Parts: sequence; structure tokens; C-alpha cells
Amino acid sequence: MPKAAATPAIDDTLIALADPMRRGIVELLKVQPRRAGEIATLLDASPPLVSKHLKVLRGSALVEEDRTGDDARVRVYRLRPQRLEELRDWLSDVGAFWNDQLASFKAAADAAAGKAPDGPSDSPRKARRTRRPSSPRK
Repeated sequence: MPKAAATPAIDDTLIALADPMRRGIVELLKVQPRRAGEIATLLDASPPLVSKHLKVLRGSALVEEDRTGDDARVRVYRLRPQRLEELRDWLSDVGAFWNDQLASFKAAADAAAGKAPDGPSDSPRKARRTRRPSSPRK
């Protein structure tokens, strides 16, 4: 059984990251926390559009909002690493599964071809015994 089964949180993360604008926001926030207006300027996007995407990222718990200072209107956005770590762990488990599957497939293909698991067959005569298709007789 895999260590980290896919969860609704991983589904939410993948859905949130499916949009190129949201991935752009994540790229900006991985450098440093930023205000929404700064994100809009850097991505050459309208503030309402950035606000919409930030709402999705907050809803998937990829981003958190921090109201700092005396002005409650000033909001700074930062990445929350937990969701990305969960996604990384899940992808690692999936990758390990496929590595195991491909190694098994390679071993089976090598065995079917008469090769030793670590390299070519010891007998060069085996490789030469391949039958050629016969041409039809007249």
C-alpha cells in the first residue's frame, strides 16, 4: 500500500496549480511574500483577476494572507509549504511505483530476450539463432 494516498487536499492543489496565472503567482511568492497589487503589476494582470486567483490559492491552502501594519487594507500573501510538501510526497510515491514497475518490465524483457539481468547473454550463439522469415515457395 502506498505511503501517501491521494487525498482531497492533493486534488485541490492540482486543480489550483492547473491554471498558468496561478502558477505564475506561486512562482512570484516562492521568491518572497508580496501584496496583491505588486503581483498584478509583475504579471501584467488586472487587480480583480489577480484577486480571483489569490482566492482560489487561499481556498486550496497554498497561499495565506497576512494583514500587517496599521492599515487593514494592506494584505501580504505568502506560500504555505505544507500543501506543496504533501504534493511532493505523493509524487515521490507515484514515481517510486513506476520505477519499480519499469524495473520489473526490464527484467522480464531481458529474460525473454535470453539476457542475464545485468547484461547481455553469455552465449553469443543464442543471439545468432534468430530465424529469418522464409519467403513463400513457388
